[in-house]
Amino acid sequence: MITGAAVLLGVSAGQAQAAEVAYATKCVPPSGIGLPDVNGTTKVEITAPATAKVGDTVDIVWKFTQAASKNPDIIDLPANSVQPSGTLEAAGAQTADIAMQGPRENPAIPKGGAMTLSDMKGTLKLTAAGQVTLTPDAYVVNALSTDTKCAPTEAVQPAATITVTAGEGSSGSGSGSASPSTSSDPSQSQSPSPSSSASGTPSTSPSASATGGGGQTDFTGKVVDIPYTCQSPIGEKKATSPIQINAKKNGGSYDLTVQFKKSVMDSPIDIPAGKVKPTMQIVLGGADTGSVTVEGPLNSAPIPQNEPIEIPDLTGVYKPGATGESTLSPGVLLIEAMGTTTTCTPDSTAVSLTLDTSEQASGASGGSGSSSSSSSAGGSTSSSGGLAETGSGDHGTLKALGLVAGTAILLGGAVFTFMPRRRAS
Repeated sequence: MITGAAVLLGVSAGQAQAAEVAYATKCVPPSGIGLPDVNGTTKVEITAPATAKVGDTVDIVWKFTQAASKNPDIIDLPANSVQPSGTLEAAGAQTADIAMQGPRENPAIPKGGAMTLSDMKGTLKLTAAGQVTLTPDAYVVNALSTDTKCAPTEAVQPAATITVTAGEGSSGSGSGSASPSTSSDPSQSQSPSPSSSASGTPSTSPSASATGGGGQTDFTGKVVDIPYTCQSPIGEKKATSPIQINAKKNGGSYDLTVQFKKSVMDSPIDIPAGKVKPTMQIVLGGADTGSVTVEGPLNSAPIPQNEPIEIPDLTGVYKPGATGESTLSPGVLLIEAMGTTTTCTPDSTAVSLTLDTSEQASGASGGSGSSSSSSSAGGSTSSSGGLAETGSGDHGTLKALGLVAGTAILLGGAVFTFMPRRRAS
């Protein structure tokens, strides 16, 4: 009765076995991040039925008892940010490459801590009688849409053997001889990829000159497309974003608001509140010189994995240092996220706003910057931390450049990934 039930359930009547093998492994971090390859030892435990019949489909589990390296002393690796996949080699009575995959489940891993990878699962449909050996082969560790590839550097011993007897099992389903378990996290099967945001060619003409007199207090800048080269601690990425600089006259100074248009970035992990902060330098030109710092507050709400990251408007105060026609253009952007800083430098810039200014004492002219913004600075601000709003792509709160998506520590490697995409209209 037990044997018959096992066959009906697609489980071998033979008792499951678990065996561990250890093998030298070379892990290659993603290219372009400047970290060396890692040589270590992988220890794997393979669980499979000891006996089965031709026609049976058997379940196989690959358990990592030791990864090839520890988490480097760079950054804490968040929970549920790592997903392993790999290949298990079947040989003997039948040969097959068995695709194995685990869910994106791991505890938070501190700097220097041991890597913890989830169990990988797969299935094999048995097609011939005899001894079928199962041997671990190459595997991939995916974190935040980047891959670290690990492969054996020596011959690996079989970790399990299935004795297959002649007969027709009733449990086989599907025609494939090997497939990954369907319990893996399907939401992680694809990574967001960059898409263009507006035109890649920067605008060069300034907005209509604003007049400081005549009672006008609000000045709207022109939307200009700014191409950026962004340098993280371990990589480089290019992205273009439309940017608009607006001003509100406040005595002899101007309260500035900077908005990034049509760009969002998806969070590759769950980001807690208070972990993302942008800062930018506005470059002054024309009659005035120097720069003005504008910044946004930290995200006020957690950002779920795969949801758009939304950053509020950047604000600051411009105190003119010269009398005449002064221009304001987007400059260097800094993005702090999860303990890292990415510096984005414009490949070229363009004037978004022109103002008729009057020199103020201790103004910006000739300096490297004027007053930094604060949450109490004048001018318009928007709420922070929410998801991207729907509707027209030309309006709404500041949508972050898709410049940084997160920081990941892999098996011996770290990578900062950028995932810009156009917001759906």
